[in-house]
Amino acid sequence: MCGIWAVFGSDACLSVQCTSAMKIAHRGPDAFRFENVNSYTNCCFGFHRLAIVDQLYGMQPLRIKKFPYLWLCYNGEIYNHERLKKVFEFEHQTKVDGEVLLHLYERFGIKEMASLLDGVFAFVLLDTANRKVFIGRDTYGVRPMFKLLTDDGFLAICSEAKGLTEITHSMSSPVKVEAFPPGHFEVFNLKSSGKVESVQLDRFHSCVDEPCHALYDSLGKLPSGFQLETVKSNIRRLFENAVKKRLMANRRIGCLLSGGLDSSLVAATLVKLAKQEELKYPVQTFAIGAEDSPDIQAARKVAAHIGSEHHEVSFTPEEGIKAVEEVIFHLECYDITTIRASVGMYLVSKYIREKTDSVVIFSGEGSDELTQGYIYFHKAPSPKAAAEDSVRLLKELYLFDVLRADRTTAAHGLELRVPFLDHRFTAYYLSLPEEMRVPKDGVEKFLLRDAFAEESLIPDEILWRRKEAFSDGLTSVKKSWYTCLQEYIESEVNDSDLEMAAKTFPFNPPKTKEGFYFRQIFQRLYPGRCEWTPHYWMPRWIRATDPSARTLAIYTPDQD
Repeated sequence: MCGIWAVFGSDACLSVQCTSAMKIAHRGPDAFRFENVNSYTNCCFGFHRLAIVDQLYGMQPLRIKKFPYLWLCYNGEIYNHERLKKVFEFEHQTKVDGEVLLHLYERFGIKEMASLLDGVFAFVLLDTANRKVFIGRDTYGVRPMFKLLTDDGFLAICSEAKGLTEITHSMSSPVKVEAFPPGHFEVFNLKSSGKVESVQLDRFHSCVDEPCHALYDSLGKLPSGFQLETVKSNIRRLFENAVKKRLMANRRIGCLLSGGLDSSLVAATLVKLAKQEELKYPVQTFAIGAEDSPDIQAARKVAAHIGSEHHEVSFTPEEGIKAVEEVIFHLECYDITTIRASVGMYLVSKYIREKTDSVVIFSGEGSDELTQGYIYFHKAPSPKAAAEDSVRLLKELYLFDVLRADRTTAAHGLELRVPFLDHRFTAYYLSLPEEMRVPKDGVEKFLLRDAFAEESLIPDEILWRRKEAFSDGLTSVKKSWYTCLQEYIESEVNDSDLEMAAKTFPFNPPKTKEGFYFRQIFQRLYPGRCEWTPHYWMPRWIRATDPSARTLAIYTPDQD
């Protein structure tokens, strides 16, 4: 995880550029570089580094002697870089995983380059020999990237939108700062004047594509067919492989552990593989919650079962409320459920940064979307409808859960890794018959649970633990984070405010006092940027006025 920033065709003064680049300094606390391209005075890169691989040669923009005309600035991890290097016999100058992008581009071109990558990434590649600029982003948008492009040929790229807003203030007309679409690349011509023009925007990968297995990893061909035991075996093998390839790091690895199914499977597999790989340190796990919260108690059971070095971070509603504005600042988002769930993740990430030496943090994001884990999937009208909504959620991850996970960890200089969003794992799971993936016997994610039922990887009570709303899992069973937040906001937003909400905020008008409260803070921090949240996350197929699972009639909190 790093922070990248680049401008092409800029006439902005150096002080404005430096100020803009420094707004994402939290993403890379280890080093910073601000560099003009020698051949083009109006092309500039900024890079904030979190050193994970090759601490000696890992600064960017990355250039190598073999291709002196190529400049690369990227944020991410390429998990199959060693395999690509071996298969294509590339001669690497460094141990940096991103160097493989330069070799792939030179040999195959931009689209094939991006298609061959197994990892998470956002990149800016400048080819001065051919006067081209290329940008691209991974399939699910795990690594963020924002773009600003003006009609007169000015292009700016940044890991977070806040690094571009300062630049727009000096422009005569409003300029749109927008998230770059996941799974796409874009090509720009660099004109003799130094200005740029977009000539191609294309998709190189989708969440429903079948990946190029032979070059992604050495797992080999999986047994075919949809017999239940074959499917369960394949799920286990692919998931373990997804965790294993993400062990690539020279910094200490830890894992978020809520005690729910997803984070527990990640943590248990991580500990198992860490022992096999003979890591020189125990894996640290991190849980946050009130002393009597269901999540804290469940996480303790998992940590004891797997033998991790477990840390608990206490949480109070007062701390959560106090952190809301900081969280919205980092999220650049006013979605209700995203903010609620981000507060706990933001505070536990702060603890990890301040109190431990873990830097690479595993998490369970993506599982609910992939395996139909949300409670509303029980109300899906058909397996086909459920499968289609699963894909929709995966395509929108970069707007909600992946956004939350990236910003809350990056705010404290941590690197997030999400094995449930591994290309091979997601492609295989989505290829299974629709009937196999729906909730069964009143249990969501039944297939995933059943796949690990006889493995003793995690305690059975955790494996079959019912879906817990975040607001119920984080705080006391007596009074949830959701309830505490509603009570506080009741005193901050009055009825007349809500009545005027549609007039005050005509785009995405909030329909609850909580939504109004969050929107006010966002508007103060990012005026005129309401389009960054195109719509609110809400459950489907059920009458709902709030995204919280606890407001749904079919929801029953786990009281066991």
